[in-house]
Amino acid sequence: MTVELFRLILLPCVIICSGVLCTHSLYKNRYDGDQVFRISPRNEEEVCTLRETLQTMKVDLWQPNSVSLISRNATVDVHIKRRDTRRLHATLKRERIRYSVFISNLQQEIEKQSRRRSSRKRRSDAQYDYEVYHSLEEIQRWMFEMNATHSDLLDMFSIGKSYQGRPLYVLRLGKRTRQHKKAVWIDCGVHAREWIGPAFCQWFVKEALNSYLYDSGTRRLLNQLDFYIMPVFNVDGYHFSWTTDRFWRKTRSKNPKFHCRGVDANRNWKVKWCEEGASSHPCDDTYCGPYPESEPEVKWVAKFLRKHKKRVKAYISVHAYAQMLLYPYSYKYAAIPNFSCVESAARNAVTALYSAYGIKYRYGPASTTLYVSSGSSIDWAYRNGIPYAFAFELRDTGYFGFLLPETLINPTCTETTRAVKAIAAGLLKKCQTDVDAFSYM
Repeated sequence: MTVELFRLILLPCVIICSGVLCTHSLYKNRYDGDQVFRISPRNEEEVCTLRETLQTMKVDLWQPNSVSLISRNATVDVHIKRRDTRRLHATLKRERIRYSVFISNLQQEIEKQSRRRSSRKRRSDAQYDYEVYHSLEEIQRWMFEMNATHSDLLDMFSIGKSYQGRPLYVLRLGKRTRQHKKAVWIDCGVHAREWIGPAFCQWFVKEALNSYLYDSGTRRLLNQLDFYIMPVFNVDGYHFSWTTDRFWRKTRSKNPKFHCRGVDANRNWKVKWCEEGASSHPCDDTYCGPYPESEPEVKWVAKFLRKHKKRVKAYISVHAYAQMLLYPYSYKYAAIPNFSCVESAARNAVTALYSAYGIKYRYGPASTTLYVSSGSSIDWAYRNGIPYAFAFELRDTGYFGFLLPETLINPTCTETTRAVKAIAAGLLKKCQTDVDAFSYM
């Protein structure tokens, strides 16, 4: 047993009570009376009014993630502190802006989910439960266990350390048939509050290992491809979202001039860094950082991908929520050179996803399908020679938002696994485009 594994097993239990998040004690009722509004501005006047109103409050935007991205006929999901709810209700009614409240008490919703998790956990202590959300410590212990019990298909390693010194673990999934196989990179948990991401990465590994012996499609993928899977990219932020602030988004790095912590790890990549769709202010959720790759988490992943870029043919980053499959460009309205190949792969993926439960995903370039953003990981991956770069925005479309119930982990991960396998299977076929010859930007 390694020192690291021993340390993980004996982690202090102030973070976890019997393996279950102690929401009531950890969050200390910080969300009691908070509400989540869904607002639908119909014209530019309402957009301006809404922007001005929200800028005067300390709000937590869920969709879009910046006040500047609010537009007419697009829904705005925003978490409002208890002290501001009455004021916002009054303003929206006075200005006749359409809205509804889809979470009336955020603390109660969090506690409801925690009670369900506690009840389920007591019934399934004998084995790891893939249908509940897990803390960082639990996920890392799971990684060690999977590495120890599936050494023929799995290899675990660290690519570096986070800002707060936590190891950045990656799993290499695939049969060791030969060196220099094509590879797929998958990362989850870039934004800390998107808990369904890490749940998916674990589910995908479990499904691949369990079906390898009896499913010829899975066996072909693992024999011919390597999957590099990073269940939790933003380890510091994810840990903080379990212990202190359930809706924390960014990393946890300190800024010497501001009290605000963290950088948006999906605005920190060295591609059109800190331009449209990113903020230069450290207190904003879309803060791009002091310079490209300022965040150790981004720097180490970028270093790994640069080292293996001749083998890595697909980059997949898993986010939530919106039910979309996005590809470059994020930073501009233009078609990528190998558009037809990538568009076809996206169409096949959402078709495979739909086949599970009939859930519809929109797909297309990130800039036109979602919104413009700079310094994104998919643009960076594409620029650095990875021809298929995708970002999933998993369930749902806003009814639960970042509090996707654990009852939806199974269907969400099942359908997304089909989509990822469709993308991976497409790599084994030749798309008639010499991607390496393109000038990406």
